Amino acid sequence: MNKKILKQLNNVRVASESFGLLPHTKRILILKNLSAELLKNKKLIITANTKDLKKLSKNNEMYDRLLLNEKRIEGMAKEIENLIKMKDPIGEIFDCKELSGLKICKKRVPIGVIGVIYESRPNVTTDVAAICLKSANGIILKGGKEARESYIILHKLIKNALVKSNINSEIVQFIDPKIKDAVLDIISANGLVDIIIPRGGKSLIDFVRKNATVPVIETGAGVCHTYVDESASLEKSAEIIFNAKTQRPSVCNALDTLLVNKNIAKEFLPKVAKLLIKKNVELFADTESYKILENVYQKNLLKIAKATDFGREFLSQKMSIKIVSNTDEAIKFINKYSSKHSEAILTENKKNAEKFLQEIDAAVVYVNASTRFSDGAVFGLGSEIGISTQKIHARGPMGPKEMTTYKWIVSGKYNVRV
Repeated sequence: MNKKILKQLNNVRVASESFGLLPHTKRILILKNLSAELLKNKKLIITANTKDLKKLSKNNEMYDRLLLNEKRIEGMAKEIENLIKMKDPIGEIFDCKELSGLKICKKRVPIGVIGVIYESRPNVTTDVAAICLKSANGIILKGGKEARESYIILHKLIKNALVKSNINSEIVQFIDPKIKDAVLDIISANGLVDIIIPRGGKSLIDFVRKNATVPVIETGAGVCHTYVDESASLEKSAEIIFNAKTQRPSVCNALDTLLVNKNIAKEFLPKVAKLLIKKNVELFADTESYKILENVYQKNLLKIAKATDFGREFLSQKMSIKIVSNTDEAIKFINKYSSKHSEAILTENKKNAEKFLQEIDAAVVYVNASTRFSDGAVFGLGSEIGISTQKIHARGPMGPKEMTTYKWIVSGKYNVRV
């Protein structure tokens, strides 16, 4: 292991032991100072971010993810303010019972040291730091080279907030993106790191999954589908599809594949096409939907879908389309290609809605709503560290509470087991 990284990991491990014992008021003070640092230094953040953006073409699908402007920085500060208002997740006593003369309870405690490896989105830096600080955890942050300048300034502001709060700044560690094999060092640091959370593209997540010896919570790629049932309101459904695809296409909860019931395809596809063309969405249509769209959609933006266009996270103004016979076929298709992130059905048929909710295997399943709502802040978590596509410990948007575990607290009266 790299000696510098080993020192950082040891430092955060030691710091986390005392940090987990701090009162909530001290952790809140850090968050208040961090929010103030962001708002006070917007110009410095944008200047650093501009240096990173210059490395990318504006047509690059990662450009929007990398971009920080005044509105987004204010949004980052707002999410920290949301966390400040939330109840302390640490110390909660729950699931109490009395058995064998013993009072047995669970008590919520920090996980310990959380390592987050991420790409392209510099806002993740403060989102993750704030959530982990709120939940009394130590933090290891490893961002990618593409946003290095943005990371540097944000890291500095986090350190400033810790120092101003009179807190050991070793509780947050920033791993230099230039250190070779840094990811491998972190994900194999058993005894120093308790949980690894990768946030990024498929290649990063696959690498972490295959090589980690530390437990991993996957925040998988968002291959999101929406199925428009034959009973759906077509006008309202077209608006939902337009929102889910185009409102912010570079994020993981944006729509990737539209499924349409064959009985409404000829009427519905032209309706949604009129909206999608406003954003120049490139469509990859199966043979049936291509025939319907070829005379109503811009030719250079309409292509016949290949097999690889399904199960694909586009992260841009691109979308695949498939016509299906019924709800059963839609469910079977989604479960085959889904990344288990967010899936939706648009329908007025209660039976089909219940069937979809029951049989779709995903972290978030919607009826008559855009997949764009999959977000920790929207779900009342204050912010999110990512959206877990796994089924253990945490699933879906993960806020401060999901960054805790528990221990059993057992009280007796000098009891012995017989």
